[in-house]
Amino acid sequence: MKFKRVRDLREDHDKLQKDIAKILGISQQYYSDYECGKRTFTVQHLISLCKYYHVSLDYIVGLTDENSNTRNNKKTS
Repeated sequence: MKFKRVRDLREDHDKLQKDIAKILGISQQYYSDYECGKRTFTVQHLISLCKYYHVSLDYIVGLTDENSNTRNNKKTS
């Protein structure tokens, strides 16, 4: 399964695949396979990405269009 938002989040944060791969403790090629849908993300890696980007798992996997940053901004407005 390909998660487009993972790539979008990485690019929005001006990070390279090798940067995120290092955070996850994997090779750049392994991470690239995630983005291309050639590998399925492990739950632990998804959780790590959620924590790193400060978004919900639902947002990353496409179950909601509202990320936690959007939700937090609405609460303080």
